[in-house]
Amino acid sequence: MAEVVVSLNNVVVEFATRRGVLRALDGISFDLHAGEVLGVVGESGAGKSVTGAALIGLIDPPGRIASGEIRLKGQRIDNLPPEAIRLVRGKRIGMIFQDPLTALNPLFRVGEQLVETILTHTTLSAKAARERAINLLDEVGIPAPEKRIDGYPHEFSGGMRQRVVIALALCAEPEVIIADEPTTALDVSVQAQIIALLRKLCRERGTAIMLITHDMGVIAEVADRVAVMYAGRIAEIGPVRAVLKAPRHPYAKGLMGAIPTLTGTAERLVQIPGAMPRLTHIPAGCAFNPRCEAVMPLCRIERPAPTVLEASHQVACHLYAGAAHGE
Repeated sequence: MAEVVVSLNNVVVEFATRRGVLRALDGISFDLHAGEVLGVVGESGAGKSVTGAALIGLIDPPGRIASGEIRLKGQRIDNLPPEAIRLVRGKRIGMIFQDPLTALNPLFRVGEQLVETILTHTTLSAKAARERAINLLDEVGIPAPEKRIDGYPHEFSGGMRQRVVIALALCAEPEVIIADEPTTALDVSVQAQIIALLRKLCRERGTAIMLITHDMGVIAEVADRVAVMYAGRIAEIGPVRAVLKAPRHPYAKGLMGAIPTLTGTAERLVQIPGAMPRLTHIPAGCAFNPRCEAVMPLCRIERPAPTVLEASHQVACHLYAGAAHGE
């Protein structure tokens, strides 16, 4: 097993609102290994992006990490002061945002933004930083990088802007990259190119990637493991093939059953009744119990603890409580 780069242990994130405390993450725990792509999926509001924000230190007031620990190669980072976490962000943890236009300043040339980031996190000279920026643009597939480096963001297509954002995330050779819906705004053909690029970077650099997406096709193509989130909790986490082909948690089964197939053999897709609860009114016990067809009395009272089914495959469901390892 590769080295554990990031470890989250029972992380709780809360936001103070007029209607009370909103618990966006409710006891999230997982490890992320070097050279691994962990896909994170779930409905809107499940806590996917908040998990990434907590990891990179972007939970701003009135939000806070109420409890738990986040460690980067053994060093606790969730309790670092703002200046210290700023040095970690960008240098050791990179971020790829959904919309590249929000990550790039339209008033500055692409090269200026890359060089500034490199100079901030390294000891390179300005000349060496520019050369490194050109090499990064070449690595992420920008044609004629020595010329395009002096272009403005609006002079790049959506796919090329996303490649520039990936280059920005790689500037300081981070150990972890958080990719938050990196292909959502792109054409299908461009999506495939970006997916291939992320996979190549992961394999060649040994970078750990946390890939946040709602696209199960992207997960199937690039992820090694997948975590299914619901109402700020992890319902199921395991190897991507095991979770996609034979999901165990009723919610994960519903998600996978809602994916149309090329054969079209199913008469109708699976529908999950109801909607995810408001995070200020999460029901007692299992958060999914109001929508679950397999609900039991215990599900309405006691929150299920993660049960290990096979190596690295866990499910938080009373249906599997006490299951022997390897069943």
